[in-house]
Amino acid sequence: MFIQTESTPNPATLKFLPGQTVLEAGTADFPSAEAAKASPLATRLFAITGVSGVFFGNDFVTVTKSESTEWDHIKPAILGAIMEHFQSGAAIMDGPQASAHGDNHATEDTEIVNQIKELLDTRVRPAVAQDGGDITFHGFERGIVYLHMQGACAGCPSSTLTLKMGIENLLRHYIPEVLEVRPVAA
Repeated sequence: MFIQTESTPNPATLKFLPGQTVLEAGTADFPSAEAAKASPLATRLFAITGVSGVFFGNDFVTVTKSESTEWDHIKPAILGAIMEHFQSGAAIMDGPQASAHGDNHATEDTEIVNQIKELLDTRVRPAVAQDGGDITFHGFERGIVYLHMQGACAGCPSSTLTLKMGIENLLRHYIPEVLEVRPVAA
């Protein structure tokens, strides 16, 4: 098994591509070792000293390191843990995959919300996934779109620029009712 590694815009996060499906559908974000209990692979990765976050996409795993840890020191252990897990045939997730998508919006905004979600799914999420992350919709209220950044995007130095200059401009261009985009915490 050969696992490719890619850098992300977030220097604290690396993207690992095992060459096979990680999650059949959706994404899974593990911002802490406690949250990782739902996944044998995430638990295995958090057992490595210096790992501070794990995120799964369709065909990738992103790992975020703590500030005091160097990639040279933990990258071999991460590669080994991912390889061992896939070779063992163990499940990636225990039980059903839970994905948090809070929908805060008035019913008269349903058409706008559907347009926002479609633009996010077709234009934004594929680009963000290439960087090892994901963006989830959390609500639309009084012209403000609330989004949650995950994986490599969470804590990325350029995440504010991505939200404001990229996503906000895109949504405002196609949907005049959108006035602003704001991040939300998990």
